[in-house]
Order: sequence, then structure tokens, then C-alpha cells
Amino acid sequence: MDDLLHQFASMIKSEAQRLGFNACGISKAEFLEQDAIRLKEWLENGFNGDMRYMENNFEKRTDPSKLLPGAQSVISVSLNYYPSKAQADRYAPVLARYAYGKDYHAVIKKRLFLLLAFIENIFQKVNGRVFTDSGPLLEKACAARAGLGWPGKNTTLISKQFGSFFLIGTIIIDKELHYDRPVRDYCGTCKKCLEACPTGALLQPHIIDARRCIAYHTIENRHNNDHIRVLNLSNRVFGCDICQEVCPWNSKAIPHNLEEFEPPAGLLDMTCSEWHNLSEVEFNRLFKKGAPGRTGYITIKRNLEVLKSQLQERKCP
Repeated sequence: MDDLLHQFASMIKSEAQRLGFNACGISKAEFLEQDAIRLKEWLENGFNGDMRYMENNFEKRTDPSKLLPGAQSVISVSLNYYPSKAQADRYAPVLARYAYGKDYHAVIKKRLFLLLAFIENIFQKVNGRVFTDSGPLLEKACAARAGLGWPGKNTTLISKQFGSFFLIGTIIIDKELHYDRPVRDYCGTCKKCLEACPTGALLQPHIIDARRCIAYHTIENRHNNDHIRVLNLSNRVFGCDICQEVCPWNSKAIPHNLEEFEPPAGLLDMTCSEWHNLSEVEFNRLFKKGAPGRTGYITIKRNLEVLKSQLQERKCP
């Protein structure tokens, strides 16, 4: 029986690789005890800011077996998004790398459903659910249990092979498989991410206060304008990669080869002035199918206005 479960798991991993995923690991669908304790403390401290949805469905969020009747296995995959090119104008407002191309939710889910169809073909009869940052599930915790990487001090998942510039997708199925083991933590004594965070959002290893986080305020915070105006955004207009940029493991990052993650024409060549004069028409051309499109033009314009006020002494060249 063990040999058969191992064979099925190997077939799934091979198909995941064929579909373009960089890694695939499998863990048992069960209560994430230690992660539940950490999440409870994090929420009690109010570190989720206005992300009240993190408080909902606590039992489901911390136990993948409650998300599907008869759930047995959690299949975690990673997808590299590290770009081959960067923004040309070093004075231009900085866009997080994952936002260069199409919205990752659609890109990953398309492949996950294809992988689920493959799994259904193997077992003939199987029930499954697909997730990618789109449901009450601690996907990073599941991916860590499946051996895709270890939780970094900056709260990202870090792979020894790929660094941390990757996204995570998940499939829960009601079939048993061979399970992988977590990998050890290779951060060691390094604290570069904590030291580099310009707002002190990384309070200590593995603990982030969203209320101080640039990524949270430029994406999730669409209402509390007073707070974002006093926060040092470090010229970041959408998201923030600073804690990843300084991570030594990202020296291993290699450019992705996915057409969906390629930036639209002209995006990386936008000058500082072009960014600050961004029209809604141009915003829709660049980002309608991308992650910033989900946040919306009004929020991006607000972010640009805040950046402009913070950089009054350093005007666009």
C-alpha cells in the first residue's frame, strides 16, 4: 500500500512540474496546532490591522481537514514569479515584483484545476478543493509542512533552491497519499530582513505587525488615510519587497519563464513623472488583469499622492 501511495504522489508531483510549478509537496490534512497558537496570539495583539477576515473561520483556517468532507491530503505547489528585468527609472515609484504580470490568483488557479483533473483521472473518484490565497486556509503553514521551504524571519516561505520570490497554491483531496517532511530552518543568526524593514513592521523573527507594513497599507488599507500619510513608504506604490531583496537566499532567485507574469508593454520603462501623472485609462491598460487592478485606481492614486508629499524635496528628474 505504501508503495502505491508513493507512486501516486510521484505522479502528481511530475504533473505539477509539467504544468509549470517549481515544486510540489504533500502533507496530511490535520489540525495545525502550533500555527493555530501563533495565529491566535497574532490576532489578539491586533497585528492584522483592518484585515478582519483573518478573524473569521478560525477552526477552518487552522485545520484543512475541516475544509473538505473526508479530507486526507494537502497538496502544496509553488510558482516562481521573479522577473528578468526591473523598473528602469530608479526614481520611479516601486511596484512589487509579483504585480508585474497578470493576477496570480487566475494564473495559479488555472493550473491547479488542471492538476486536480489529473488527480481525478488517477483515482477515478475523488473530491477536492482548490485554494490560492483565496480561502480560510494557512497555505504557507501547509506548504512548510509539505517541505516547500521554511518560514523565514520576514514571514515569507524560503526555499533553499529558489529563495522566496514564489507564490503558493493548494489542493485538498479526500485521498491518502505519501507525505513529505518539513525542511529545517536555514536562516541561522541572520537578521537582515528585520534590520532592513523601514517601518519596523517586523517586530521580531516571524512576527509582523500589519499596521506598520508598507505592503498592507498600499494594498489592503483603502480607508485609513491618516495612518498611511505618516508612514515611511520608501517610494513603494504597491506592495513592498524590501525584506526579500536583502535576504541572502534570494541570490539564488532565477527569472520565471511564464508569459502570464511578463509585464505589459511600457510598464517597466515608466518614468517617475509618468507614474505620478498616471491616468485611469492608462492604469486600466497596465493593470486591469493584474493585482493592482484588484486594489483599484483610486487607492493607487492615493498612494502616489502620499509618495509625492513624502518626496517633495526630491522631485522627479
